[in-house]
Amino acid sequence: MSATFNPLSDEDHAILASYFPVVDGIAALIGEHCEIVLHSLEFLEHSAIYIVNGHNTDRKIGSPITDRALWSLHHMQTDSVSKPYFTRAKGGVLMKSITIAIRNGRQHVIGLICINLNLDVPVSQFLSTFIAPQESDTSVNFASSVEDLVAQTIESTIDEIQNDRNVANNNKNRQIVTTLFEKGIFDIKDAINQVAERLDISRHTVYLYIRQIKQDNE
Repeated sequence: MSATFNPLSDEDHAILASYFPVVDGIAALIGEHCEIVLHSLEFLEHSAIYIVNGHNTDRKIGSPITDRALWSLHHMQTDSVSKPYFTRAKGGVLMKSITIAIRNGRQHVIGLICINLNLDVPVSQFLSTFIAPQESDTSVNFASSVEDLVAQTIESTIDEIQNDRNVANNNKNRQIVTTLFEKGIFDIKDAINQVAERLDISRHTVYLYIRQIKQDNE
């Protein structure tokens, strides 16, 4: 007999499926020593509907929910995130875990994301995930407003193009606009005005460059 927690609607199933990329993203960020399990609360005996890095606990899709996950669910009440807790998986592997509730539009809990960090792996293996490749681009603009984001992106792009000897001086502005276009900065309202003002060119010139870029891409 199936142990049903809550019958789920098609909308509920769609909500849970929308979390698949979230599971993939967390796993890609933290690495193979972090197991992420997406549980549906419809059938508890095979609640795991998506899992990444299941080798850490030898679980797979169709595995049942854990007693600790259920305990976390019943103690979260109105909150959606449990306090971090420690558990031991099969083989005595020490895990640091957290459980996150997934709610539908009626605020009913329909699923859980359980994140389990394997603490028994060698520190060197764990840290290797967080070491940037030597030739990787690590620049990111953590701006406090969209205006600052545009301004910082413009300045970094100007520096980049001005220092590029392969770009002719009479083509610098067009290349700056091209690079800003590729970075998606013109998706932000009023970015064209900021670019035109900073480069001391007209808005019409910026529009012209953008039209030419779009034509070239077509």
